[in-house]
Amino acid sequence: MSGLATSRFADAFPFLAGLGEETCASFQPHISYATVPAGQHVCWEGDICPQLAIVLSGSVRVYKVGENGREITLYRIGRNDSCILTASCILSQTRFPALAVVEQAVEVAVIPAARLREWVAQHEVWRSYVFGLMSQRLAEVITILNEVAFRRVDARIAELLLKLGAQQPQIAVTHQEMASELGTAREVVSRILKDFERENLLALSRGTVTLLDRAGLQHKAQIL
Repeated sequence: MSGLATSRFADAFPFLAGLGEETCASFQPHISYATVPAGQHVCWEGDICPQLAIVLSGSVRVYKVGENGREITLYRIGRNDSCILTASCILSQTRFPALAVVEQAVEVAVIPAARLREWVAQHEVWRSYVFGLMSQRLAEVITILNEVAFRRVDARIAELLLKLGAQQPQIAVTHQEMASELGTAREVVSRILKDFERENLLALSRGTVTLLDRAGLQHKAQIL
């Protein structure tokens, strides 16, 4: 491999660093690289998964849409990360059960499905990577399900606001975007934000929320 190809490969697959150069070189010809712009859907519900992409930069949101049209974010895929649902679909040869959209333009390393199945079957390092990815994501999805099922929406909204406003008090976010993130109705988010505004916890304007009282929001986030 050339120096540039070797560097790019090492950046995409750090978990292969302990393998010998010859073994790594055997994987490299089967891997391609691509860029995808923000806003583009990369998977639709019911799709066959022909490849697994590992994100080198940018962000992808994986989400579900209910029969009532409400969305809920399952997880996001960032640098050196990949999609548990895609990996699962490839290994079980089933169809993709959610949707995935690029939030921030991504560069990805792409592995054909047949090669992934072959490598998982033949190499412990690939098995460890894929099943470790599944274990991590499963824990995240279970946490989301617990949040939706058992935690108050106002507490979840307060926590989301604190997360989004960690760097600065003014947040560029719509009520619909918050509803889609949390798996609830826009009307519910709007009502709770209005309540928070009346309590002087925040100020609302079109497309933005300004945090005024972080301690108050932290208290709201801790209410079960």
